[in-house]
Amino acid sequence: MKLLIIAPCLLSPFYVYRGAKGKEYKTARLLRELIGELGEDWQVLAYPCPEYELMGWPRAPASREVYERLGMRERAKIIADFIGRVLTEERPEKVVFVGVKGSPTCGVFHTSSSDPESYPYSAMQEFFYLSKEERLSRSKEIVGEQGFKLMKMPGILFEILMARFPEGTYIEFDKDDIEESLKRMKNALKGHEEGAEDY
Repeated sequence: MKLLIIAPCLLSPFYVYRGAKGKEYKTARLLRELIGELGEDWQVLAYPCPEYELMGWPRAPASREVYERLGMRERAKIIADFIGRVLTEERPEKVVFVGVKGSPTCGVFHTSSSDPESYPYSAMQEFFYLSKEERLSRSKEIVGEQGFKLMKMPGILFEILMARFPEGTYIEFDKDDIEESLKRMKNALKGHEEGAEDY
């Protein structure tokens, strides 16, 4: 058996903190097509969304540092334990992990960064009461006000996964460059590792 371990928001766009937009729908559709082309020896594990597990939905955009402060590391360890148990019991011959570029939890090589001291923590609760249009607008405001930066390091969950399972193949899916991301995934899934980054 071969195992594809994938961030759930890539397959089901409704987990995204503010609600799905066009690029999330397109990503999900194309990834479902790609998974449909895999052979019988592949299985798919879409693990629980760490941010949903911790904060629910909808929620305000937040950086890695903000999630650290909110207690994400403990939640991420529980999800990593679940993944570890599956790997121990199923013993797949190949494992490909797919995360999301820029995600505070599921970024593989890039995560979002900001000053946790200036973050409007009350926004997490406010988002529950906003309509989708209001959330999209307020998300842009928060990202702009907080000056989120893309930082070259993994998100909280993927930092734990890469330390625990260094033999896996790790792919970062960039929803702003869907075609290139799909190419990298196809290379990794079909065994041509040049498009993937191994750890």
